[in-house]
Amino acid sequence: MTLKVENLAFSFPQGGRSLSDISFTLSRGDVTCILGPNGAGKTTLIRCLLGALTPAAGKITVDGAPRQSLSAREFASKVAHVPQSTHSVFGHLVRDIVLMGRSAHLSMMQAPDDHDREIAQDALERVGIADLADRQFATVSGGERQLCLLARSLAQEAPILIMDEPAASLDFGNQIRILGIVASLARNGYAILMTTHHPDHALLVGTQVLCLREGSIFGVGAPRVLLSSAFLSELYSAPIRILEEQDGTRACVPILSKHPVEEVLQNA
Repeated sequence: MTLKVENLAFSFPQGGRSLSDISFTLSRGDVTCILGPNGAGKTTLIRCLLGALTPAAGKITVDGAPRQSLSAREFASKVAHVPQSTHSVFGHLVRDIVLMGRSAHLSMMQAPDDHDREIAQDALERVGIADLADRQFATVSGGERQLCLLARSLAQEAPILIMDEPAASLDFGNQIRILGIVASLARNGYAILMTTHHPDHALLVGTQVLCLREGSIFGVGAPRVLLSSAFLSELYSAPIRILEEQDGTRACVPILSKHPVEEVLQNA
């Protein structure tokens, strides 16, 4: 199963961040991390892939089939979306939210059966929140809600996952937990595309990094090759250093000026 983007372009009629000449391929076992400063076009790209926006040019294919040729149900059987966050105002239980992932496999009037419930339960166990199944979704923590949304996507049984900042607003422990699950899913054959504001995440779990700036590709390649101190400093227009431990572990560290206020005033 492959998601392929070729020479994608998009522009908002009223202005705003456009995309131009975006090309990349996502295959089983890949974790492609999309990096870039605010306004680089990351969310616009995700919305184009999901069909919420219509590209002005280029091609998006899923396993060789043009994106626009797939019905909503066909697309959902191949691609699942894990949003950054969502809210439930109807008092849904966590297990109900996860069971919603089975809707791609059900007809309009068909209710989930025991098989669907087993798949939902397995998804809950896979992300480690089976004990929360009977809790109201609105009452669990932000990290637990994110794990619930991931479980819903797993219950959908689509081999391609598109994740919009899956670790956003999570504490350090839950970030590590999410990234560990992402790495495990990739090892089991999922193809994962995820946006993130943390280059460290790409260094930890990424097999490919796609860097956007001002709506265009600023760089694409293997994280350990592409993400140097000089490259990241230029991408984010800020001094950044990559540190490496003896065991090969790498981390991204911002370099702060001793007099940031004075520098801002001088550059105003």
